[in-house]
Amino acid sequence: MVSLTFCLFYKIIFLVKSPEFPLLFKSGDIMIGGAFSIHVTLFFYRVNFREFRFAQTMIFAIEEINKSSSLLPNISVGYKIFDSCGSTLPSTRAAMGLINGQEKTFGKSCSGQSTVHAIIGTSESSSTIVLSQISGIFQMPVISHFSTCACLSNRKEHPSFFRTIPSDYYQSRALAQLVKHFGWTWVGAVRSDNDYGNNGMATFIEAATQEGICVEYSEAIARTASKEQVERVVRVITRGTAKVLVAFLAQSEMDILLEEALRQNLTGLQWVGSESWITAQHLTTMKYSNILYGSIGFAIKKAKIAGLQEFLLQVHPSQDPQNHILKEFWEETFGCSFQSSLQGVKQCSGSERLRDIKNPFTDVSELRISNNVYKAVYAVAHAMHSMLKCGEKSEAVNMSCTWKSILPPKEIVKHIQNVNFSLPSGERVYFDEKGDPAATYQLVNWQRNSAGDIVFVVVGSYDASLQNGKEFTMNGLNITWVTESFEVSSRPVSVCSESCPPGFRQAMIKGKPICCFSCIACTAGEISNSTNSAECSPCPLEYWSNEDHNKCVPKVIEFLSYEETMGALLAAFSLFGASLTLVVSFVFFWFRHTPLVKASNSELSFLLLLSLNLCFLCALTFIGQPTDWSCMLRHVAFGITFALCISCILTKTITVVIAFTAKRPANTVPQCSVSLQRMGVLGGTFLQVLVCAVWLTLAPPFPYNNTVYATERIVLECSLGSSIGFWVVLGYIGLLAILCLILAFLARKLPDNFNEAKFITFSMLIFSAVWVTFIPAYVSSPGKFTVAVEIFAILASSFGLLFCIFAPKCYILLLKPERNTKNHMMGREKHFH
Repeated sequence: MVSLTFCLFYKIIFLVKSPEFPLLFKSGDIMIGGAFSIHVTLFFYRVNFREFRFAQTMIFAIEEINKSSSLLPNISVGYKIFDSCGSTLPSTRAAMGLINGQEKTFGKSCSGQSTVHAIIGTSESSSTIVLSQISGIFQMPVISHFSTCACLSNRKEHPSFFRTIPSDYYQSRALAQLVKHFGWTWVGAVRSDNDYGNNGMATFIEAATQEGICVEYSEAIARTASKEQVERVVRVITRGTAKVLVAFLAQSEMDILLEEALRQNLTGLQWVGSESWITAQHLTTMKYSNILYGSIGFAIKKAKIAGLQEFLLQVHPSQDPQNHILKEFWEETFGCSFQSSLQGVKQCSGSERLRDIKNPFTDVSELRISNNVYKAVYAVAHAMHSMLKCGEKSEAVNMSCTWKSILPPKEIVKHIQNVNFSLPSGERVYFDEKGDPAATYQLVNWQRNSAGDIVFVVVGSYDASLQNGKEFTMNGLNITWVTESFEVSSRPVSVCSESCPPGFRQAMIKGKPICCFSCIACTAGEISNSTNSAECSPCPLEYWSNEDHNKCVPKVIEFLSYEETMGALLAAFSLFGASLTLVVSFVFFWFRHTPLVKASNSELSFLLLLSLNLCFLCALTFIGQPTDWSCMLRHVAFGITFALCISCILTKTITVVIAFTAKRPANTVPQCSVSLQRMGVLGGTFLQVLVCAVWLTLAPPFPYNNTVYATERIVLECSLGSSIGFWVVLGYIGLLAILCLILAFLARKLPDNFNEAKFITFSMLIFSAVWVTFIPAYVSSPGKFTVAVEIFAILASSFGLLFCIFAPKCYILLLKPERNTKNHMMGREKHFH
């Protein structure tokens, strides 16, 4: 079946065109095929010196192996090298030429046994895909030195494919991490319009999106693109706002792009390159330096191959006079011709020296891809060494190999998969299950040396085998950035929108990529402590945002304190009231033996003055930072002192009413003795004490951080513990006041000279009005004003009681002493009757 398929392919190719013949050939027991883009058609058909160096590196490695006594002893290795021309159709013909050989007859000569045992090549992913698919039918191994398309890692489609260069799966992600590392979130992208560029750029865009990077535009350039298409691509790049351009281009497409970029004077961009062109020496000339100076990108690790330079410098047409590629190479290198008939072109003498020439063929300062070719050849040699069991038999002479006339390609693939060896340089060579090598890159930067020449300086590395997040490292060397004057410049900034500073958040702009946003300040109580925050974070309950909204600070704790104006005024009024009450007490004590004081029931008056003094002083417990004790004290002191005060007034009112009622002719009302008065005051106060005791036992007041009223501050207040307890205390005081008001109102028509009930009525009206007004004001007042309202109610009612009850008496005692006589008071009483 294989033979039939083989012959069918051969006949198809033969019918299309005569079979391809190798450009470079040497026979051997083991034949290694090679496919390189030795000729390239860009602006004209010419020899690609770099690719020709790859081919000569392959020959050099094979010659080394043939000279080795430890690797494939007594086995000769030959080669057949074809020209793939950097495109798929020539690559197809090269593949058929490698597989079929040079036979021009059909029939029985078509045996199905390939003329090569493994193939090295090609340099382009698209060409390699074709080569791998054709050779894969026959399970022939292909080892590419420069094809990086991640699609080639698919073992189902490419079961016999290997490579000595890492897959773009890793390079694309490395480029995304590189762009992210330098803070470039807005980039342009240009790629080769082939498998290499399209697959690599698709992976880069996917990885960049995950890193939060936006691609402003993504343009493609084909090697066969028209001038108008290339012009359009450069115009898109020029008009773009991105200052960084990620170029995932093969060298041929890079050359096309740069020529048009020169024509349109495209400068000022920071180029980020792929491994294909980032170390291309021919791009470092002054012609392109204004465009590419400061470029940065990942490259394959540079190596040194001992003896290669001398080998390359010995290449000469005389090595194989019949080989036209050697003559063509010589003619293009020295600008001469071996044909004497051509006018205007100097004739090649053959004495020209490659040592005097510096071009991509002779330059071995950047052996990166050449080293991949070198490794590929040795991988085949080590696989064949293992397959032929070289040196395994103890009786073998000179470690000779056991030759086999038929070497199944499937077995060769198996042994290549298992190779694991070290090159003379110490580098390990092996393949994973997908046929890929270890993914390691060097980050190179285009800088100028002291002579003014562009050199590739290694400024970092990428190793995909390291754990996530640590693959990309910088070595601390200074990086040269894009500049038009070649002076030291700062890192370019490439963002769609300027970064949002801490205290702001990003807000998406409708119809724009995620990298284009506006910055909105965080609202009160929210912060962002990093640049480009996607959202603002709310502060914890007891914290608030600072003025810059970049830090949560403890909320300001608010309570009615002595230091603030309102607290100081209320405290002053409280002390003034207490002092005034003491003055009244002193006046009453001084005039204690006068008829007015005696008639006022001096004991109850002094007790009432004491309770009023306590009422004034209890207001002070409401000022200052609330604590467990102060919260309990303020409400209990308020309830008990006012209960004592109103109980005294109620007892005084009852005493006055009973005293005057007892003087009537039909006296049936018992006298209100001093003991009964004391019991009345004590009983009225005791009930309040009992209520307060129950309140403190079951649900006492406690300090409470109120964060509901004001979001930006904490109001430190006393929670009632039990609202029922508070309102019962207040209600009991109100009940006593209502009873007192009713009795005083009924006794309002007592004799004018001693109409204390009238003043008690006025005082109770003021007291009731204050506390009735207090209830809605207390409920609706915010924060510390709730406490202020309660203090105001305490002071207002206390002053009302003090002035209404004691001011008239003090007026008589101090200013109208003539009225402070028993006769005057009794005279008025008689006149009343």
